[in-house]
Amino acid sequence: MKTNKLVYGLRFTVYGLLVALLLTSCYQPKVVMKTVIEGKGHSNFMNHNFREVTYSNVMSQEMRDSLWGKGKLEWSQPMPECLNIDAFCSTETKIGEGDTVTTTFWCPFETVEEMCEQTPLQLNGVRLRSKAKLDKRFRWFYTEYTFTETFYCVGDTFKLAPTDYADKDAVSYWFTGQPNLLQGLNGAEASQKLSDMEPKITRWLDDNLFKTGFDFIVANYDSIANPPLSREQFIELHDSLANYLLPEGDDILAVNIEDALRDFFHSDAYAMFFDENNPLGEELNKEFLNRLNIFWFNVPYTLTMPGTIIDAGNGTLQPDGTVFYPFTGERLIPQDYTITATSRRVNIWACIVSGLIILLAIGSFLYRRRR
Repeated sequence: MKTNKLVYGLRFTVYGLLVALLLTSCYQPKVVMKTVIEGKGHSNFMNHNFREVTYSNVMSQEMRDSLWGKGKLEWSQPMPECLNIDAFCSTETKIGEGDTVTTTFWCPFETVEEMCEQTPLQLNGVRLRSKAKLDKRFRWFYTEYTFTETFYCVGDTFKLAPTDYADKDAVSYWFTGQPNLLQGLNGAEASQKLSDMEPKITRWLDDNLFKTGFDFIVANYDSIANPPLSREQFIELHDSLANYLLPEGDDILAVNIEDALRDFFHSDAYAMFFDENNPLGEELNKEFLNRLNIFWFNVPYTLTMPGTIIDAGNGTLQPDGTVFYPFTGERLIPQDYTITATSRRVNIWACIVSGLIILLAIGSFLYRRRR
């Protein structure tokens, strides 16, 4: 993939850039994560917490025989890069209609804290960190459960903070949808507000990608055979080069980075950093991908709680009683991302005991009256 050329070569809007990169990226199977709190799972044991991840690929019979061997059934391929299979203890693979091969990993946990220590999701090969707690409140006729899981921010992947380009609420809304800055606005007003935000976020991403490449070249400047300038002179031209490659304005400028650097420095000395057949070019390309992978990360999160959901938090209650949360890398850029829900389970035994007590009281009252 010529990702670094595309990153530096074209100045897109935020979503234009990501769509273009997604089209040139390696295919990633869709991943869905399911969390079950004190429910019945694959182990058939009640009152366990379960984490389950499912993903699917379309694999022809020929492909399956080639990868697995005839008559064998193994994990669906390709494996998602965002999945850490070491977090699971059991697996199951099924072949469905249209050669759809679905693999499910799962593992039960005694506590939600233990479950978080084995978070199965990763970004750039590093496991996402999260913390969770489960509060239970006994109310005789029912027990109330509140589950909260917080995934830690990954915004420090970017050297420049988005809040340097837009105010905190605007940044939070752009990446997470909260707080809802469009509430009460009509279509025209909402469109105007979004159009005011987008150039700022675009500039933030552009500047971060520029800084990534510029700092990488500076750090590896001694590898350049015949540099036209000294390292110090190159650093002094930081702002001039940034303005040359990333001019102000909303126009989409198609710029070939190698041609631009050749024209700017009148030299081909920096072309090595944009050649993926060169170790430094390959390494720089990885640096770009480490930042852009955050935008590609998308793992829908579903939560099953004991009893009936009475508060879905920032999620959406589904007809089957589960709660759905959109979980994307963008939501981890400005701040931690918290998933929470509250449910209520009726204590059947308490109802029975209460009924017996009422019957005994009535019986006792009637018995005394007869005497």
